[in-house]
Amino acid sequence: MAQDHAALPSKAADITPTPVRPGIDLQINGEAFHHTGDPEMPLLWYLRDVLRLNGTKYGGEHGEGGADLVLVNGKATSAISVTMSKLADKKITTVEGLTDRKGAGLHPLQQAFIDEDAIGCGYCTPGWLIASMDLLNRVKDPSDNDIDTLPNLCRCGCQTRVRKAVKRAAAAMKQGAKA
Repeated sequence: MAQDHAALPSKAADITPTPVRPGIDLQINGEAFHHTGDPEMPLLWYLRDVLRLNGTKYGGEHGEGGADLVLVNGKATSAISVTMSKLADKKITTVEGLTDRKGAGLHPLQQAFIDEDAIGCGYCTPGWLIASMDLLNRVKDPSDNDIDTLPNLCRCGCQTRVRKAVKRAAAAMKQGAKA
């Protein structure tokens, strides 16, 4: 039985490596990525369809309701509204990236949401966590008014419990900073 070797290179010098395709370098949840696809792809679809990070939700074409929020360089940003081309060399944190990277446990904000039962159906929860994290990064002791300015919508009626969770997390984070 003869094998057809015509498809194989005749010698090693005939092998030419494919150059690295130009793309967009970014960091997601502390891990480096190089996106070589469509630069106009919304970040949301890259997270969900390419990386399979499904915590960030689709909340509408314009990011209404905050379900699609992620942190970009620490600031809450609508993942459907920002394209990959705008994210070169940026640091993105999704809801999956809030946990302790060493596996030691949940972030105090996540634990506070559990403790205060601020989850409802859960669809909006990742966006609430991200928006709350952005707020807590800026305001160490947020007031009700500060929390009420968050852009998130919850059709289950968890807003009062979210307010309690954010305040609980702020207290826990302050306590952790003193330790």
